[in-house]
Amino acid sequence: MPRILVIALVAVVVVISAIVGRSQMTSDQPKIQIGGPFTLTDHTGKRVSDKDYAGKYMLVYFGYTFCPDVCPTSLSIVGDALGQLDADTLDKVVPIFITVDPERDTVELMASYVPHFHDKMVGLTGTVAEVKSVVKAYKAYFAKTGNETNGNYTVDHSSRTYLMGPDGVYVTSFAHATPADNMAKKLAETF
Repeated sequence: MPRILVIALVAVVVVISAIVGRSQMTSDQPKIQIGGPFTLTDHTGKRVSDKDYAGKYMLVYFGYTFCPDVCPTSLSIVGDALGQLDADTLDKVVPIFITVDPERDTVELMASYVPHFHDKMVGLTGTVAEVKSVVKAYKAYFAKTGNETNGNYTVDHSSRTYLMGPDGVYVTSFAHATPADNMAKKLAETF
């Protein structure tokens, strides 16, 4: 058998093996479950659950009102992205800010904070246990740092914005400082 034919045959076998291996790898791997049911209190004082947002896309961000820079930046980007959507598309999404500092982020404080970013923004708070449960379901992270005894602490936290489908299933997420234009484009394509 000529040498070139052997090389070609080996190359074909390698390519086919790679394709088969890749398809088995993706189909056998468990999908990461992000999100899940929750019950919290919104910035108007009303108890709400994930079911209240069924049929809408949810843009979910975890942060806190005392955050010096990351949260205001991310929430401003969400607000700017929503401002680029047409009315029909905007009607399909609910931007949600869930505090990771429920001891300080009261309903009243959330009510004065979230409207700065978009008039549709919903602020959610709850007990520490309720917030921890939601954070865990979204595979997010938070931890207090500094002096908790005098309330002078910060909260380290993940800074992704999660896009959840109308069925509550994870669609994608946006990294911190994703340009608003990119987020708006992805939202318009998804809806």
